[in-house]
Amino acid sequence: MSLIDRLSDWEDQRTWDEFYQTYWRLIYSVCVKAGLGADEAMDVVQETVLTIAKQWRNGQKYDPAKGAFKTWLLNITRWRIADQFRKKQRNPAAMNQSGGSRGADGDLRTTATIERLEDDEGDVLERLWEIEWKTNLSRVALDKVKHKVSPKQYQIFDAYVLKGWDVAKVRKELDVSMAQVYLAKHRVGGMVKKEIDGLLNQLP
Repeated sequence: MSLIDRLSDWEDQRTWDEFYQTYWRLIYSVCVKAGLGADEAMDVVQETVLTIAKQWRNGQKYDPAKGAFKTWLLNITRWRIADQFRKKQRNPAAMNQSGGSRGADGDLRTTATIERLEDDEGDVLERLWEIEWKTNLSRVALDKVKHKVSPKQYQIFDAYVLKGWDVAKVRKELDVSMAQVYLAKHRVGGMVKKEIDGLLNQLP
């Protein structure tokens, strides 16, 4: 049974925790890049998960026949993001004197309104979601693998694959052999791919 199907058991806190840990950073990242501040983005995360929980409890769970889970989750997130922008517009204190606000990265958001969700090229959120969806899968998979291999092996993989160090630098900085570098790349990389496949298989 997939993770999404297991959400039907309202009392299964472990499954709901797994769902939250799998998708909260995806929702948060998209919110921030759409123009919300850190606190606002976390509010969207909480409200999105709460909306899903209420729907499941009321028998209104996700229906694969109506579209992909990825799109379904995006739409719920979109509604909660729009709610946050409406709150901004109703609350002058949340805006600065120039009509914008500051996001989590400190950049000025001069168009912190619902209109930020679309631009001349179409749906901003849909483009952000597609990028962050892939990034999130890799991030969640890496987190899972990190706890399944030795700290040293993960450190080698992180330096060589994620940070892009050349072999000579990895060997010198981490005091390891060339064989250890390639072994870490092969073993950890294979495990990450397997975890990503597993996450995709969890979708209905």
